[in-house]
Amino acid sequence: MIEIDPQRLIADLRKLSSFGAVGTGVDRPAFSQADIAARRWLEGRMREAGLEAEIDRYGNVYGRSPKASNTVLIGSHTDSVPKGGWLDGALGVIYGLEIARACLEHKSGAAVDVISFQDEEGRYLPLLGAKSFCGMLDENDPALAALGASRLPAAPARLDPARHRAYFEAHIEQGPKLEAAGKRIGVVTGIVGIRRVRITAHGQADHAGTTPMAMRKDAAAVLIRLANAILERFAALAAADTVWNIGIVEVHPGAANVVPARAAMTVEFRDMDAALLERMLGALRELVALAARGPVAVELQETARIEPAPMDAALGQMIAQASRSHGEEPVLLPSGAGHDAMIMTRVLPAAMLFIPSIGGRSHDIAEDTSEPDIILGCRVLASAVEAISRT
Repeated sequence: MIEIDPQRLIADLRKLSSFGAVGTGVDRPAFSQADIAARRWLEGRMREAGLEAEIDRYGNVYGRSPKASNTVLIGSHTDSVPKGGWLDGALGVIYGLEIARACLEHKSGAAVDVISFQDEEGRYLPLLGAKSFCGMLDENDPALAALGASRLPAAPARLDPARHRAYFEAHIEQGPKLEAAGKRIGVVTGIVGIRRVRITAHGQADHAGTTPMAMRKDAAAVLIRLANAILERFAALAAADTVWNIGIVEVHPGAANVVPARAAMTVEFRDMDAALLERMLGALRELVALAARGPVAVELQETARIEPAPMDAALGQMIAQASRSHGEEPVLLPSGAGHDAMIMTRVLPAAMLFIPSIGGRSHDIAEDTSEPDIILGCRVLASAVEAISRT
C-alpha cells in the first residue's frame, strides 16, 4: 500500500498557497512573479522528493521518476485566476508530488511522474502547458507573442507514449453537488463540451421621448424578448446536467433617453452530449431567424466550440473501487469546468477525481475544502495508482 504523509501533504499545499497569497486565496496568474516563484519552489520540492525535475520552455514543471519506463502521470496546474482560491489546480499537483514521494520512500512498485501545467486558466492561451506537452501547441499562435521573454530557453517537455501509461488529475469539484449529496469522492465521467455564441441586434437610435412605440427600431427590446425565448427553449431541450448562461449583455448608446441602436449578448451552454449541444445551437439559430423578421436586423456568430472529453471508464472504475476501499461510495458526475485532462485524454487514458468544495465556491478567495477531505482524496488516488501498477 502507498502510504502518504497527511501532515506533509497539507504543509506543502499551505506553502504553495503562500506564493501570491491574498487573504485566504491566491493571486497567481500565469507567468506572474508569484507564479514563477511558486514554480521554482515546486521544482526544488520535486528534486528533494527524488524526482528529476525541470521547468520547460512554457513554464511546465515536470518531475520524472528515476529509472522508470512505465509510469502514471499525475498533474494539474498551479496558476490561478486573479484573486482565486488556494486549491484550484494546486490540489492535483501536490497530490502527485506526495504520491510520487511516497512511492520512492517506500520503494513501491508504482512509478509516478508529476507535472504542473502552465496557463490552464488562459491568461495568454487556455491549457497552454497541456497542449505543449501533448505536441498540440501551434507555436506561431499570435497569443504566444505576448509571452516574449517569459519563455525559457529549455526545450518543451513532451509526453512519452513509451513511458506514460495513464494520466490522473485530482481537483476540487468547484461546485456544490458532492457537498449537497453528502459525498466525499467524485469520479468524473467526462468534461463537458461548450458552445458559445454572440447575438447582435442592429436597430436605430432615436429620441426615446418623441418616437412612438410602434415606429421604433429598438435593438434592446428585440434582444430582451429573444433572451426570454432562448431561456424557455433551452429549459425544454435540456438534460439533467445541461447548463446555460447569458453572461454578457451590451446596449448602445446606453442612455435613458435614447432608443438603443445596437444590443448584443453572449450565450453559452454546456453538456456532455455533443448531439444535444447541436440541437440547442439549432434551436438558437431558429429563434434568431424569427427575431430577425421584424424591423431590427439580428445576427448570430459562434465564438467558441469545445467538444466533450469523456474520461477513461476503466481508470474511473479504479478510482471508484479505491474510494470504496476507503469506506466511501463515490458519485459519478461530469465536470462542468475545463481541466488539463481534456487535453490529456486525447493522447493518453485519463481519469479525474473530485473532492468537495465548501459551499460550492471556487475562483474566489472564499474557496476551501476540509483537511479530512483533502487527505482522503489523496489516499484514494494513491490506492488507484497502486491498483494500476499491478495491472
